[in-house]
Amino acid sequence: MAFRFDFSIDEYDSEADTHDKMDLQLHSQKHKQKSTEKTRQTADAVGDSSPRLGTNNHQDEKPSQKNLCFEVAKEHDIPEDLNRVLENKVMETVSGLYYIKMSVVEMTCSGDADKEGIVSKSVSSHSDLIPGVYEGGLKIWECTFDLIDYFSEAEIQFTNKTVLDLGCGAGLLGIVALKGKAEKVHFQDYNSTVIDEITLPNAVANCIRTGSGGDIKTSQPPLKRPKKAEHLPDVLTRCRFFSGEWSEVSRLMLNSNKPFSKYDVILTSETIYNPDYYDALHDTLVQLLHKNGRVYLASKEHYFGVGGGIPLFEKFIEERNVFKTSIVKTIDKGLQRFIMEIAFKESS
Repeated sequence: MAFRFDFSIDEYDSEADTHDKMDLQLHSQKHKQKSTEKTRQTADAVGDSSPRLGTNNHQDEKPSQKNLCFEVAKEHDIPEDLNRVLENKVMETVSGLYYIKMSVVEMTCSGDADKEGIVSKSVSSHSDLIPGVYEGGLKIWECTFDLIDYFSEAEIQFTNKTVLDLGCGAGLLGIVALKGKAEKVHFQDYNSTVIDEITLPNAVANCIRTGSGGDIKTSQPPLKRPKKAEHLPDVLTRCRFFSGEWSEVSRLMLNSNKPFSKYDVILTSETIYNPDYYDALHDTLVQLLHKNGRVYLASKEHYFGVGGGIPLFEKFIEERNVFKTSIVKTIDKGLQRFIMEIAFKESS
């Protein structure tokens, strides 16, 4: 039996023709792959094949972790007025999920709307990664769709599980887990602007109003403005949103006064591009994963310009001798891509 989504989106108000006028703006002109699979076509349109470090003459040099200024961790509240979350946002669809149109974010996210300044810095530098400043959350990377495909193929079950979307960006992986009736889904991205302007609006758009039993009612495609919610949708009460560097976020979660339980499932895509971050990522998985939990990681074989990739991370994991890993799927299209499953060595 294939993995099925169990809810859809509630209906929105006017401007019914807005959705039909949208065209994807997040694609890379330098990496388009032909495929008969609908999801793979969308992945090529939405995400580049690898990070761009900008146009300077030193883009092939590995960033030095000691020179990076990491973001302090914080939790982001969900506003009671959901109109505020989706105000001036335009939605598009991919793999049956709704997400914010990035070109509109680039136009509207300026001044106080982007206290980190990552949108203007990314646009002006023509860079998808500025180490220690902006870590790629404004884009949807193609391995995200590899992992979504794998959930269906392997019939991964999220029902009643606690899930973390680590390095979430648009948050599509966590949203899929919500659709799979996860008990709790937490989202983390390095940049607070990404959480406020992209992740949280995407989650709201996909979970705008619950019906009886917690399922989302059938709807028309969302436009700029939702109907005003009378109360926070039940499905959104299962979500929490965090920004900041991994070690700081782990510390915040573990020391919070709010109830916290370790995660049954941690989902992460294209987060092993930079070997300088492997220590923090490994320690975060150790601290936050339940003893019998599973990590599903999607990655390319190698990330040119930053040096990371599957072989290097596998070696790192092996040397630490805490986790066991297995490659559960290989995608042989262009640069090889992989889905890796990670679990504690002593897990059942």
